[in-house]
Amino acid sequence: MPAEFDVIIVGLGAMGSAASYQFAKRGAKVLGLDRYSPPHRFGSTHGETRITRIACGEGLEYTPLAVRSNEIWQEIERESGTDLLTQNGFASIAGKKRAAKAGNVEFLEVTIAAAKAAGIEYEILDGKDFRRRFPAFNVNDDDTVYFDRVGGFLRPEACVEMQLRLAKNKGAEIHLNERALSFEETGSGVRVKTASGEYEAKTLIVSAGPWLSDFLGTTPMPGLKVTRQIVCWYRVKDSARFEDFQPARFPVFVWQVPAQQISYGFPALGGPKDGVKISTEQYDVAVDPDDMDRTVSAAEQAALYEEYVGPYFPALDRECVRSDACLYTSVPDSRFVIDRHPAHFHVIVASPCSGHGFKHSAAIGEALAQMALGEPHIDLSEFRFRM
Repeated sequence: MPAEFDVIIVGLGAMGSAASYQFAKRGAKVLGLDRYSPPHRFGSTHGETRITRIACGEGLEYTPLAVRSNEIWQEIERESGTDLLTQNGFASIAGKKRAAKAGNVEFLEVTIAAAKAAGIEYEILDGKDFRRRFPAFNVNDDDTVYFDRVGGFLRPEACVEMQLRLAKNKGAEIHLNERALSFEETGSGVRVKTASGEYEAKTLIVSAGPWLSDFLGTTPMPGLKVTRQIVCWYRVKDSARFEDFQPARFPVFVWQVPAQQISYGFPALGGPKDGVKISTEQYDVAVDPDDMDRTVSAAEQAALYEEYVGPYFPALDRECVRSDACLYTSVPDSRFVIDRHPAHFHVIVASPCSGHGFKHSAAIGEALAQMALGEPHIDLSEFRFRM
């Protein structure tokens, strides 16, 4: 007979690791499955840092998830003694000519509205004042900058690793390098077949990210797309300027530069030779997650520098000291999908995250556990399937 669980979780990245921890914390019998051994660099949850911000330019509906996630990260830090969250400030920068972030040209205005709704303190600065305070940024005098001190960054690999470790400590079974192949509903739950066996549970959580369609087959998500993203770390030209890129003097940012897309970046976390992480996004070219170039070419590094780095951070050299590639799994409008599968009541889908999910993942994991176990949870009605 197949082993029986309260919940099976397929995919143990951002959402799956958080859900595993939250179910186990509640005493549920949990089985977590992943085709690789997270944290790994094959999906969407790697690359040293992820932005966290309470004021979300994607929409006000995301703020409660960000607030609760930060609370959970801090709880885990206290429980584990691990450094996960740094709140060194967040800046949303926009000029008169703006790029769109996944179609949202009003990212700055929505960020301000979200901050007001959340009741957090923030400042609106012109470019001259912001440049005086944070000299690494080559903003124009007439640029507008939103700035708050509650935003910052997370360490995604450490977050995933610690939540999986805590889940195991609380009794969860975590099966790494075991690929889930298919599922079928039984009378009272779900049976999942993997390359190694079969398991049954009352609820199946599918948080497989770029492999979502591969596992579900046809997905009720029009416009679902997996795209390849690159990230690069550029060297600071003069070690005397390195201090300007330290967390205290360099907030995380989203910058609507006058280019095809936004840029975003983080402070330096290593030494002068370790570089500063700056990047952008692309949503046009879809890829197969199992057949994707995971190296970043010299031409890609140079193109990113020329359009998104050099003009805005003159203290950074064109030398790219490190690079990586990751995946976004997105639907139109960059929204989330967190809902019961319309054709399978015992299956809850917690993907895609549309490129901005990590900051919310701790709260989403909690909400998934609460939803499945019949507990009150954060309102997820904005993230239902749209047929």
